Amino acid sequence: MILNTEIQPEDRLEQLLTKLKEGFTAFTPQFQTAVRYMLGNPHEVAISSMRSIAGRAGVQPATLVRLAQHLGFDGWQGIREVFVAPVRKRPQAYANRAQHVVQSSGSARMLSEMVAAQVSNLDAWQATAEDDIGHAAKLLGEAKQVYAAGFRACYPIAFTLHYIYGLFRPSISLIRGDAGTLEMELRNLTDKDVLFAVSFAPYSQEIIRVTDAAHRVGCKVIALTDSMVSPIALHADCILQFSVDSPSFFPSITAGVAAVETLVEQLLARHGIDAIKTLADAEGQLHQTGAYVTVRQ
Repeated sequence: MILNTEIQPEDRLEQLLTKLKEGFTAFTPQFQTAVRYMLGNPHEVAISSMRSIAGRAGVQPATLVRLAQHLGFDGWQGIREVFVAPVRKRPQAYANRAQHVVQSSGSARMLSEMVAAQVSNLDAWQATAEDDIGHAAKLLGEAKQVYAAGFRACYPIAFTLHYIYGLFRPSISLIRGDAGTLEMELRNLTDKDVLFAVSFAPYSQEIIRVTDAAHRVGCKVIALTDSMVSPIALHADCILQFSVDSPSFFPSITAGVAAVETLVEQLLARHGIDAIKTLADAEGQLHQTGAYVTVRQ
């Protein structure tokens, strides 16, 4: 198997994972065992020794060597390098990025760079979203129940979907895991539901637990994420990729929020007249209960 060495490391890994998935049924049983572990744990392949990976996968180390050679690599180190390269490109720690921001401060320059970064992120989202956004809307529209999940910096994106989609669709829930109740919430997932999961590097342990639970019960997964090979993307039924690039110390969620707003717009159009009626009822109730301040003209 020959990989294109001129493309980005993330794309090379995606290319390899795609080849492994497509050729899975043709592999020997031992190769299938190894490949199954590699597909489910790409980050472990990048950071663990060959012996450790073989032990966790339930195969002999020699099986990994033969698998690598079967795929056209000289040995295990060659295939491992494909997994390692994207890890080397992981974003710097927030504190390191913050130090750079402080050292190169200047209000006019910082404003210009920030706006340019957001425009670039939105342009990138528009360029990749056309096909996948329709698929995501179809999955959500056909689901019995929709669950949204995002933790830490990803929480605002998941909450945005929960709030604005919930204005015209009552059957949507936000997975929060308050007071250690995450496992209790995950018991509600079924194979008739759809999970909308949000995560970007560094990926939280909670969102991986949520997507793993969804995958086990056959719940469809829509992954809004920063990489086609992020932990939540590997078993997703639909992947919406967005950029988090920012000149600041913290990743940007602008394109992620824009993705949700675009998706909800399409969902409103799909639901049609019934959605408009539900939305009008919800809006009227908010006004009647005093949720909004009345401004006299």
